[in-house]
Amino acid sequence: MSLDRARDHLARYGRADDVIVTEHSSATVELAAQALGVAPQRIAKTLSFRGADPDTAILVVLAGDARLDNTGFKQAFGLKARMLGGEDVERLTGHEPGGVCPFGNPESATVWLDTSLQRFESVFPACGDAASAIELTCAELETVAQPAGWVTVSTLPA
Repeated sequence: MSLDRARDHLARYGRADDVIVTEHSSATVELAAQALGVAPQRIAKTLSFRGADPDTAILVVLAGDARLDNTGFKQAFGLKARMLGGEDVERLTGHEPGGVCPFGNPESATVWLDTSLQRFESVFPACGDAASAIELTCAELETVAQPAGWVTVSTLPA
């Protein structure tokens, strides 16, 4: 189960007990914000893209109000941004759609953090299913997600 995989990952950092399980779905930014009682922009959404090798994924964690900048993605990764199809999400990320997160991913998935998150004292990424999250500062997220790095592949609303 994805939630268990994410908790096992977070346990290595002493954070497994900090996972918040909501009574309602948090599968979208809006639903997650409502379930957690926070502003939508503080939801750290994880978008999953096909990597250069078809058996790999690029996971980019962005602020809830950020939109993907296709030009920035191509500059950062040398690829056109192509979201994973539903049939490949769990296989390449270790999580079902709606619960994709930067924790407990297989080696086929590389996590990147988008600079849109750095505007906030803390953010709320999912934890492996459509009804879970954890509150982390950006520094904590960087520690527990073990990303390949920070990128700017987003645009923010005016």
